[in-house]
Amino acid sequence: MAGSPRKGSPKKASSRAASPKRAASPKRGGSPKRGGSPAKKGKAIKKAGKRKTNKKATTKRRRSRRESYGMYIYKVLKQVHPDVGISSKAMSIMNSFVNDIFERLAGEASKLAHHNKLRTISSREVQTSVRLLLPGELAKHAVSEGTKAVTKYTSSR
Repeated sequence: MAGSPRKGSPKKASSRAASPKRAASPKRGGSPKRGGSPAKKGKAIKKAGKRKTNKKATTKRRRSRRESYGMYIYKVLKQVHPDVGISSKAMSIMNSFVNDIFERLAGEASKLAHHNKLRTISSREVQTSVRLLLPGELAKHAVSEGTKAVTKYTSSR
């Protein structure tokens, strides 16, 4: 077993000697009369390949879109406190909070629809899930704001 890697190593050395770079060197038979050695032609091809990659590098790549509630949180903040700003870390926390509340409400509304053998989540399921998940006064305000939003939407159609 110890002798088997040694048997393979001379084959690698012989393949190195027959590599295209060494065979195409000017010392071994490149003719300068016909436009240079084959090695130079290979370099020209490589340069052309590099030019192609440079063109690809200069083309603008689209950034992947990250969806967040940041714009809407900012608009509400400006409605409540026009002179107050928000840091990116605080915005990230608020975005996580909104995502968490959304997932809880959607999950509860889904459970309600499934329990009542419905295939559609309507405003009624959402309103019930708000009443179940949010405490006291917050639930009342959320329900009134939701009702107002649904009324405004139906009147605009």
